[in-house]
Amino acid sequence: MRKTTKSPGEKIVKDIKRATRKHYSSEEKIRIVLDGLRGEDSIAELCRREGISQGLYYKWSKDFMEAGKKRLAGDTARAANTDEVKELRREAKDLKEVVAEQTLELRLLKKSMLGDGGDDA
Repeated sequence: MRKTTKSPGEKIVKDIKRATRKHYSSEEKIRIVLDGLRGEDSIAELCRREGISQGLYYKWSKDFMEAGKKRLAGDTARAANTDEVKELRREAKDLKEVVAEQTLELRLLKKSMLGDGGDDA
């Protein structure tokens, strides 16, 4: 096996390309995939126009289709997982207990104030 070493210049160029690589938002990826699915242009032309490789387009397309299939099948997990839901329910129960205790305490204080008539002397 032959070991190739890169010159410092090649390494710098590669680092610059990596640092300046465009990052696509989800909306941009969806737009590009939908453009490809419409079939108005070839995938090669679309990829040239958007500045992406065909491999990247097909990866996005596969991800898009898989996500859609899971969503339609109902396989996606809720945003809040079970532990979060349990914790929120416990917290709500605790808060309701505090409100009930405070309400009871307030009623008792009102009754004691009205029953005494304010005459302690």
